Amino acid sequence: MTEDEVRRNAFAMPIYNPAFPPGPYRFVDREYLILTYRTDPDILEKIIPAPLKLAEPVVKFEFINMPDSTGFGHYCESGQVIPVTLDGVPGSYVHSMYLNDHPPIAGGREIWGFPKKYGEPELRAHKDTLMGTLDYSDFRIATGTMGFKHKVLDHAAIKAAMEAPNFLLKIIPHVDGSPRICELVRYSMTDITVKGAWSGPGALDLHDHALAPVADLPVLEVLSTVHIIADLTLPLGTIAFDYLAPNVPK
Repeated sequence: MTEDEVRRNAFAMPIYNPAFPPGPYRFVDREYLILTYRTDPDILEKIIPAPLKLAEPVVKFEFINMPDSTGFGHYCESGQVIPVTLDGVPGSYVHSMYLNDHPPIAGGREIWGFPKKYGEPELRAHKDTLMGTLDYSDFRIATGTMGFKHKVLDHAAIKAAMEAPNFLLKIIPHVDGSPRICELVRYSMTDITVKGAWSGPGALDLHDHALAPVADLPVLEVLSTVHIIADLTLPLGTIAFDYLAPNVPK
């Protein structure tokens, strides 16, 4: 294989058999349980990377079931998202993610910089309750529950919220362990079709774990609970800020 052939084929690792296909990626019947809760603003200020700014002292804990996704198949995901602003524009900072399928872990980390680790999330209806759970190394660290489809929500408002920008801190190390890439990445979901959206009473229970510290953002009060089913496309991202650029203050 020549140098030019390496460059032409260098999409992902391993070069002969990448763990995921090229994007963008389409999701059909993607199902969310999102519990928004109030937490300690001082803790949030310590973990949100500048130039992002905290919008409000809340966290969105998400449980997501993805039964049909391009190249990734069927998997589940869970994590914490924090409302932020960048240059006055509202969006969300993805703080943590746990999922049970290697291709989206590899693709998410390599392409965008999603903070993905392996875990065992699940989202399912249990009689009259929509229930999301997250296990890490055989230990239950999160349980979210919601009354099943108590109130229908406005689809247009849900779609607009899903179209807002999201931000990720992408870090790729050099061979000497120093950061080779350190960027704030921005992406927004596209081609969204909301098939259903509901609210209901909700509760969220988090537990301490040394390697999956979701409870470091404590639940002070659950503010809202939303159940969404939608089709959407995850496009490729853009660089919102380069921490290693020569003109960035050290």
